[in-house]
Amino acid sequence: MSFGISAAAYDRAITIFSPDGRIYQVEYAFESVRRGWTTVGLKSKTAAMVVVEKKKIAPLVDENLIQKIFKIDDHVGSSFAGIASDGRVLIEYARQAALLHRLYYDEPAPVEYLAKRVCDVKQAYTQHAGVRPFGVAVIFAGIDEQGTQLFMTEPSGRYLSYYAVAIGEKANAVSEFMEKNYKYDMSVEETIKLGIQAIASVLDVKPSSEFIEAGYVDASSRKFKIMSRQEIDDVLRQLAKEGKLKM
Repeated sequence: MSFGISAAAYDRAITIFSPDGRIYQVEYAFESVRRGWTTVGLKSKTAAMVVVEKKKIAPLVDENLIQKIFKIDDHVGSSFAGIASDGRVLIEYARQAALLHRLYYDEPAPVEYLAKRVCDVKQAYTQHAGVRPFGVAVIFAGIDEQGTQLFMTEPSGRYLSYYAVAIGEKANAVSEFMEKNYKYDMSVEETIKLGIQAIASVLDVKPSSEFIEAGYVDASSRKFKIMSRQEIDDVLRQLAKEGKLKM
């Protein structure tokens, strides 16, 4: 067998490995994630949350109806970076999986179970001809019997548990911020502040609720809540007052 074919020839089908063991279509799907809106997830002892950077798409788009934080079940929420249509399909799939788990077992689905179900679908789309990988990474933040949970699912079908994770265009900058400021033993308020500060610190515009979306679940209520614009602005003002953010 000859391996004289250029590397580019191996990116034409999802079922072909290159000689060095790579599947180029999956790597291209990761590039879609890297070009997505910056999204951060974090968990502490008391809460888990997801925060997303929102960008202005076009002057005539009603951005009030653009949603980036999604409630999967009472105890878990989600967001994604990458191809929005792929994310929408996987979010709906996760919701159905959570609903069926409640129907069959009369209890909330473990957060890892939802991440695994979504990754089963993603992995299947890396090994069949005539399809392409999902060009999206999905973050699940919730709470179950194991405590606060945070999982990120990759286009390849792999998922990992994190204390904090960033995906999207400015993921590297947010990850560096988290490495310097993250602590597991934070209160709910401190967790919310850190998540919003992480996204606000990489915005190209003046931080405001117009460009940030956030949701969290705390250990006491065990209910995922999408924050209102007023609540986000209140947190931004507190951060500015504490000298942690320039407004």
